[in-house]
Amino acid sequence: MRGRRSIGRVTGPAPAVLSATHVSAARSATQAPAALLAVLLLALPAAARAQARAPSPLDSAPRDTAPAAAAPHGARPHFHRLPAGPSTVAWGYYWSKTPPVLRVASGDTVEVTTMITSTPKRLEGAGVPAGKIQPALRAIVDSVTDKGPGGHILNGPIYVEGAEPGDVLQVDFLSMKPAIDYSYNGCRGFLPEACGDPGMKIVPLDLGAMTAEVDPGIVVPLHPFFGSAGVAPPPDSGRLSSNPPGRHAGNLDDRRLVAGTTLYIPVFVPGALFEIGDGHAAQGDGEVDQTALETSLTGRVRLTVRKDLHLDWPRAETPTHYIAMGMDPDLTQATKIAIRNAIAFLEETRGLSSVEAYRLVSVACDVQVTELVDGNVGVHAMIPKSIFRDEGAAGS
Repeated sequence: MRGRRSIGRVTGPAPAVLSATHVSAARSATQAPAALLAVLLLALPAAARAQARAPSPLDSAPRDTAPAAAAPHGARPHFHRLPAGPSTVAWGYYWSKTPPVLRVASGDTVEVTTMITSTPKRLEGAGVPAGKIQPALRAIVDSVTDKGPGGHILNGPIYVEGAEPGDVLQVDFLSMKPAIDYSYNGCRGFLPEACGDPGMKIVPLDLGAMTAEVDPGIVVPLHPFFGSAGVAPPPDSGRLSSNPPGRHAGNLDDRRLVAGTTLYIPVFVPGALFEIGDGHAAQGDGEVDQTALETSLTGRVRLTVRKDLHLDWPRAETPTHYIAMGMDPDLTQATKIAIRNAIAFLEETRGLSSVEAYRLVSVACDVQVTELVDGNVGVHAMIPKSIFRDEGAAGS
């Protein structure tokens, strides 16, 4: 991105990327006897290298578009894969006590394949052929019993070395594509009285054209993104449902966070404990019936610890805009939080007074509803880069 600026309060020099680690173990391994655990840890580097050489669904995807993190002393960031499976998911929650299933260094890239937010029984009941149900989804539903209070199957948590409370986790969304050729849309949300039968509608995805014909003659373009991407909340929050978004990010359902964008999340616990999932093929602002075109996604993210930034709320960046966010059960309060965060961003990065920043939000920025249906509603303020002369052509 041309003219890329800091997204938060800068308090020191940019951090060096930590040396990479290949330590990646299933949650169950943390309870293994010491001798067995030692054997597992010794074997993992070779396994990780072998996995990295395996063909990937994203090998033909567009190249990474977000800026790369620099590695110290010529060291190169590492690449990891984290497919969804019974031992690699947190079903329905973000929690500071969840053992990590993967450990990575700051600046490493992780490829995830996430599961559709549903079950084989529901999908088959809505008309999906049994042969099209992903085996991993069947395995997760059959064997994972520690789930809830939310409903999202999230990959992780991922422990990012060096992340500490007060830091910021920079999440660069590098590439995304549907992992299956179908999606579904449910019906409840903001106007449940508008719903009827069937409650779940299966919508085929044309992965060649990247479109979906949602009704005869009505074709929607696909813009895949992860509806949920977040970190563990503060320890005193307990086991937090995956449904409401908040300061930990989580179920933001922000359709702008496609490949080539960046999310910045405050860190509340050591390692950040990043989770990701809830794949969407397409969604409108508001997500008014509580679902998008829900699907499974394969995507790559780069995770970087930013010790030079400090945030109270998540922020995001696209090639053309900065995005300030607010979430609250009350729409008015969520809107006020988003506007205040936009003002704070302009004060910190542009040196504006509070009143001048407020004026700028009013005359040049768009304040929009992100989603209305996740317990905490979401509002975001779009700050165009094109209004800043030093951003060059970024906003054009």
